[in-house]
Amino acid sequence: MPRGAAVDNEILKAADDPNADFAIYPVTRAFLPSLNDWPTFGTRNYGWIGHSHGSTTNVIQPGDTINLRIWDSEDNSLLTGVGQQAADLPGLVVTPNGTIFVPYVGKVNVSGRSPDAARATIQRSLEAISPSAQVQLTMEQGRGNSVDLVGGVNTPGNFPMQGTGYSVLSLISAGGGVSNSFSNPQIRLVRGHDIYGTSIEHLYDNPRLDTRLRGGDKVYIEEDERYFLSLGAAGTEALHPFTKADVSALDAMSIVGGVNDSRGDPQGILILREYPNSAVRPGVRGPRQQRVVFTIDLTSSDGLFSARNFQVMNEDLVLITESPINNARTILGLVGSAFGIASAVSD
Repeated sequence: MPRGAAVDNEILKAADDPNADFAIYPVTRAFLPSLNDWPTFGTRNYGWIGHSHGSTTNVIQPGDTINLRIWDSEDNSLLTGVGQQAADLPGLVVTPNGTIFVPYVGKVNVSGRSPDAARATIQRSLEAISPSAQVQLTMEQGRGNSVDLVGGVNTPGNFPMQGTGYSVLSLISAGGGVSNSFSNPQIRLVRGHDIYGTSIEHLYDNPRLDTRLRGGDKVYIEEDERYFLSLGAAGTEALHPFTKADVSALDAMSIVGGVNDSRGDPQGILILREYPNSAVRPGVRGPRQQRVVFTIDLTSSDGLFSARNFQVMNEDLVLITESPINNARTILGLVGSAFGIASAVSD
């Protein structure tokens, strides 16, 4: 008989075979705690950094430019000329070893210091030649004191660190916000040789995740690559990208358009998943077989509540099986059609 999907017992009956290569688990309240101990897979877990990390103020880095103005009221000052009260020393680029050259003092290490701390260090260094000298310092940030917003925003580019506590969300705002073309955008923070990641949704919902940036950080936004498939008597048979960080079985049913009213079996929702070999090794809490079929009954309260707490994983197959009643209707329709044809011939 023509139909769009199997009846659930056609798929599940093979589990009774002693050599069956898949296991069946009904999604119920009693089962969910065990499932939480099973390994997750399919997507890389980047981890993230809390907001307390990073500098609380800008510090001078190699490549920054320091501008000095030295005030000296002494008549015979080595720093100022006749009739001058201040000497300007602009455009002092911090060398790779973190120093600048100050006349009559020599090299002064300023890297890793705040502008105010560097100013005090330079002023102390000048006291030996001019006890009354006072120093003003301004800083122009170089590459070492800026961050790169690489892509996934409306205006990517290199951005100087803006004062204290410059955070990931501050940087995204400076870049014009996340591109509207992404579904469930994911943020990646590259710091040195490490990559951290989370979803924009999680970042918006949890201010404690809005980590402070460090000079040299690189940030980019990309689309969530996770997806699941829907087949059978569903509203749509398609590949569906994840629309948010966590997609439950009920979310998935909504995304696929629900159960087809005339064909689908709400008691026969199957989610097919294939675990890696590592999930079934001895000593690991996980499924009995690599291939697993989770069954969901949407006609019971326990099934509905449990489906809300069951998380769909990357590359899962959501299969809505055909209702057995639909098969009976098809048979009756064919029989009725056959009798109609026979009656027409006899007339």
